[in-house]
Amino acid sequence: MEGPAAVNLLYTDIEDQLRASVRDLLTDRAQPASILARCETDKPLDLDLWRTLTGELGVGSLHVPEELGGQGASTRETAVVMEELGRFVAPVPFLGSAVLATTALLGCESTDAVRELLEQLGAGRSVGALAVSLAAAPGSAFPSTVHADGSVLRGQVRSVADAGAADVLVVPAIGQGGAQLHAVPVDQAGVTVTPVVSLDLTRPIADVSFDGATSTVLSGDAESAVDGALWTAAGLLASEQVGLAEWCVATTVAYLKERHQFGRAVGSFQALKHRLADLWQELALARAAARHAADTGGVGDEGRLAASLANSLCSTVAVHAAEECVQLHGGIGMTWEHPAHLYLKRAKADQIALGTPGRHRALLAPLVDLPGPA
Repeated sequence: MEGPAAVNLLYTDIEDQLRASVRDLLTDRAQPASILARCETDKPLDLDLWRTLTGELGVGSLHVPEELGGQGASTRETAVVMEELGRFVAPVPFLGSAVLATTALLGCESTDAVRELLEQLGAGRSVGALAVSLAAAPGSAFPSTVHADGSVLRGQVRSVADAGAADVLVVPAIGQGGAQLHAVPVDQAGVTVTPVVSLDLTRPIADVSFDGATSTVLSGDAESAVDGALWTAAGLLASEQVGLAEWCVATTVAYLKERHQFGRAVGSFQALKHRLADLWQELALARAAARHAADTGGVGDEGRLAASLANSLCSTVAVHAAEECVQLHGGIGMTWEHPAHLYLKRAKADQIALGTPGRHRALLAPLVDLPGPA
C-alpha cells in the first residue's frame, strides 16, 4: 500500500524569481525610515507601492485561476510574497485584499460580479477587505454581526484589517435565507469606516458600520467561502511570520558582529551564540511548517491541520525572534528610530490574528489524543 506523496518544501525557480522581484522593489520602496514616517500620518498604508506590486508584479491575483483573470499560480507563490512583506513589514493591504477578500470571492459562484471584483482587486484598481474581525478564528461559527434585508445591510464589524484603504468590502451577513456574502462599495452614505488605534502601526484596522448600505448579493455557500478564506489566510500568515523572524535573526547577527565590548565583538560571547543558535533552529522548524501550510493552502483536512500547526508554531517563533532582536540590540533596540519595534509589534499582532496559538493547539490536540478545552 502506497503512502501519501512526499511534499517538496524547497522553493522552485519560479518562486525564487518572484521573491527576487518583490525584494528588489521593497528594498527600493519600503525602507524603515520611510515606513516609520508614514506610520505617523493619517495614511499609514502605502497605496502607491501597492499599485506597483499589483500592476507590475501581479501579486494581487497569484492564486486566482487564469480563467478568472488571475495568474493561475498557487498559494505557494502567495506565501513567498507574504514572506517578503513580513521581512520588510511593508505597509500594504496584501492580507486584507489579496488573501482574505480574494479567497472569499473564489469560494463564491463564478458570476459576472465576482469575476469583475476579482479582476479589479488583482490589478490593484480597487482595494478589498473581508469584513470580519482580524481576530476571527477559522473553524468557528459564521462570523457575522451584520443583518441583511435583501440587499440592504445594517450592523457593525470591529477590527477589520485594511478596511481603511478599501474601496469594496466583502461582507458576511445573515439574511432571510441564512448566511450570505455581500459586496459593498465603501463610497456611500450607509457605510462608515472608523480607524482604530492598533498595536501594529503597519497594518491598520478599523471598525465598519452599515446603516442602510446597499450591496450586491454574491451567490454560493457563504459559510464555506468565509471559513475557507480564514483557513487559507491563517496558513499564509505563518509565512509572513517566517519572513519577519528571519529579518530579526539576520539583523541581530549582523549587529552582534559589529558591536564591541571589552575589546571583543559581542557576538563572540558564548552565551549569545547559544541564544542565536537556538533561535536559528526555531526558525528552520518554523519555515518547514509554513512551507507545508503554503503547499496545502488551508484546503481539506490536511490543509487545516497544516495551517493550525504552522500558525501556532510560527507566531510563537516570530515573537521570540523579535523580542531577542530588541534585547540583543541593547539601548538602540529600544528607540523609536530603530525598526525593531515595528517587527515586535507586527509579531505580537500576528500572534492573535486569525486564531491565537492556544486556539489552534486546541484544534490539534484531539489528533494526538490530548484533551481539548473543557
